[in-house]
Amino acid sequence: MNLILNVLWIVLGGAWMAVGWLIAALIMAISIVGLPWARSAVVMAGYSMMPFGMQAADRAEITGPDIGTGALGTLGNLLWLVLAGWWLALGHVLAAIANAITIIGLPFAWAHLKLAGFALWPVGRTLVPRAI
Repeated sequence: MNLILNVLWIVLGGAWMAVGWLIAALIMAISIVGLPWARSAVVMAGYSMMPFGMQAADRAEITGPDIGTGALGTLGNLLWLVLAGWWLALGHVLAAIANAITIIGLPFAWAHLKLAGFALWPVGRTLVPRAI
């Protein structure tokens, strides 16, 4: 079922948000200062391409505390929010509104809203397979 949903997701616009994440990764990498966020943006592009079957989780719960789950992670999230998070989240919210127009698009709208939340505050979080 996840495969079918992911294929429909890509066809119905999920690829565009993945492109947005890749553009953000490219801008972060070019700026040199944004290199710590560039890899995360590429991971999120993959998640934006195929969100079904995966979920975001706090990294501290999965692998234990590290530099990105403490005060520096909060600072990183604030910088991310200002530089890229708000417009990526806005893109996901607009895509959610467009998908919610039809009943068939409701699962995709919900996935976009989850991705919007992740786009706002990604540092200190990781992707894990969703439990059934």
